[in-house]
Amino acid sequence: MSRRDRWFRRYHKWRISNLSDKQYIYILSVVAGFFGALAAIIIKNASHLIKELLTSQFASQYENYMYFVYPAVGILLAVLFMRYIIHEDVGHGIPGVLYAISRKNGIIKRHNVYSAIVSSAFTVGFGGSVGLEGPTVSTGAAVGSNIGQLLRLNFKQIALMISLASAAALAAIFQSPIAGIVFAMEVIMIDLSMASLIPLLIATLTAVLTSYFMLGQAVMYNIELHEPFIPSNTLYYLALGVVAGLLSSYFTKVYILTEKFFKRFQNIWTRFLIGSSVLGLLIFLFPALYGEGYEAINESLQGDYSALFNNSIFYDYKDIGWVIFLLFLAVILIKAFATSFTFGAGGVGGIFAPALFMGAFTGLFFAITTNQLGLGSLNPGKFALVGMAGMIAGILHAPLTGIFLIAEITNGYALFVPLMIVATISFATAKIFSPNSVYTYQLAQRGELLTHNKDRSILSLMNVQGLVETNFTEVRPGSTLGELVKLIARSKRNIFPIVDEDRRFYGHILLDDVRNIMFDTDLYETVVENMMVMPSYVIDPEESMEEVVKKFQGSGKYNIPVVKDGLYLGYVSRANVFSTYRKKLSEMSDD
Repeated sequence: MSRRDRWFRRYHKWRISNLSDKQYIYILSVVAGFFGALAAIIIKNASHLIKELLTSQFASQYENYMYFVYPAVGILLAVLFMRYIIHEDVGHGIPGVLYAISRKNGIIKRHNVYSAIVSSAFTVGFGGSVGLEGPTVSTGAAVGSNIGQLLRLNFKQIALMISLASAAALAAIFQSPIAGIVFAMEVIMIDLSMASLIPLLIATLTAVLTSYFMLGQAVMYNIELHEPFIPSNTLYYLALGVVAGLLSSYFTKVYILTEKFFKRFQNIWTRFLIGSSVLGLLIFLFPALYGEGYEAINESLQGDYSALFNNSIFYDYKDIGWVIFLLFLAVILIKAFATSFTFGAGGVGGIFAPALFMGAFTGLFFAITTNQLGLGSLNPGKFALVGMAGMIAGILHAPLTGIFLIAEITNGYALFVPLMIVATISFATAKIFSPNSVYTYQLAQRGELLTHNKDRSILSLMNVQGLVETNFTEVRPGSTLGELVKLIARSKRNIFPIVDEDRRFYGHILLDDVRNIMFDTDLYETVVENMMVMPSYVIDPEESMEEVVKKFQGSGKYNIPVVKDGLYLGYVSRANVFSTYRKKLSEMSDD
C-alpha cells in the first residue's frame, strides 16, 4: 500500500468518526466556493491586464490597424499552449462540463484547473470576441471535480462539487450569489433539493465574500435604476422580448453553421488562418467587438452608443443618423459571427459576454429607434438593461439566470417585472426556432444531455457498452440440430446466436422454438439456419439508452442482440437495463 493510500485511509477513518456526511459536504462547500472564486478572480484580472497593456494608448477618434493583428496573436498563443504544452484541446467551457457529468462520471482532467485560464486570457485579452464566464465556470467545475477525485467521493458527490464550484465561480465574477445558484439549477442541471440547496448557498456566499475581500465591492456594470415599473410600457417590453428571442435564435444558428463550416477543415492551421483573418477584419471595422465588450456594455447602459464608432473608420460619421442606425444593426448582427469565428480559429472563451453585449445593444437600439420614430419615450439605459436579460434567456435558455443576474449585478430590482417579461418572452420565442441552446445542442443530438427529467438524466448516464452481456453460447452456421442440442445442455441461456468465424451475425435460435423438436433424433441432421430467426430489433453500441428502452418497449423482448456493422457483440437484457437504472437512480437520489 502506497503512502498516499495509507494517508487517505487514516483521513477517511478520522472523517467518519468526527463528521457526518452532511457536515462534510458543508465544509467542502466552503472549499469549493473559495477556489471557484479564486479561479474567477485570476482569469478576469489576467485578461483585463493584457487588454489594458495592448489598447490603453489607442485614441478613440482614430482607427488602429492593430485591431486586425491582436486577435490572431492571442488565438495563436492559445493554440500553441494547447497543442504543445497541454497536448489537448481545452474546449469551450460549459458544454464540456455538461459532457463530463453525463458521460464521464464527473471526471474532469487535472490540467483543466489551469488550462482554460491561460488559453482564454490569451484569447480574450488580445481581442477574441468571446467572454470569460464560460472558461471561469469550467475552471471552477474542474476544481470541484478534482477535489472530489482527490477525496474519492462518489459520482453524486462529485457532480455536486462540480455544481458548487461552477456556481461559485459565476457568483464571484459577477458578485451575484443568487444568480450563481439559479445558474446551477438551469444550466448545470443538478437535481436540486434541500440537500443540495444549502451547499450551494454556502459555496456562492463564500465565493462572493472572497471576491469582495480581494476585489472590493465593485459592481461590474455600474448603473442603478430606481424608476418604478411603468405598466403602459408593457407592450414595448413584450416587443423587445420577441426581438431578443429572434436574435437569440439567430445567434444559435450562426454558431452552429459556423462550427459545421470549420469542421470541413481538418488542418488546425487552416482553421486558424481563416478564422483569425475574418475575425481581425471584423474587429478592425467594428472595434466594439474587441474582447468581452465590457466597456461598450457599460456605455450602452448609460444610453451612450459612442462605442459603435470609437477607434473606427466610421468616427467622422458619428453624427449622421442613418450611419448610426446601420452601425447598430451591423454590430448586433456581426457579433454572432465574431464570436463563432473566434471559436472556429481555435480561441477559447464563453457565450455569456457575447449574450450580454448583444442584449445591451439590442435594448439600446430598440429604445432609441422607438424614440426617434415618435412611438414612445423610453429610457435607453433601462431597455439596454432588460435586453441583456432577454439575450441571456434566449441564447443560454436560462431565463431565471438572466433575470437574477441582471437584477443583482446592476441593482436593478426595481425592474423585476420588465426583466421577467422580456426574459420569458425571449426564451419562449427562441425555443420555437432553437429547441436546444448553444451549450446543449451537440449533447442533445447524441442523447447525452442531462435534463430536469430524472428518467432521461439517468438514461443519459448509462451506455450500451456497459450493458452488453457475452455469456451466450454461439452456434456456427451449418451446424445441425444434434450439435445444437449438445450446446443447449451446457448453456445457461435460452438464446443461441448464430455467428461465423469472422463474428458476422446471421440470426439467433430461441430455445422455445426448438423445445418441441430437440429430442426428435430424426431431425438431428437439420441445419440450424432452418430454425433460426432474424430479430426484428438490433441495438447499435453507439445508440442512446433512450432508443434502447424504446426498442424493448416496442418489441416486448427480454434480450436484444448488439450488432455493429453486421458483427455480433453480445446481447442487452431488459433485466440488466432495469437493474442498472435502479443503481444509477440510487446514486443520484438523496439518502
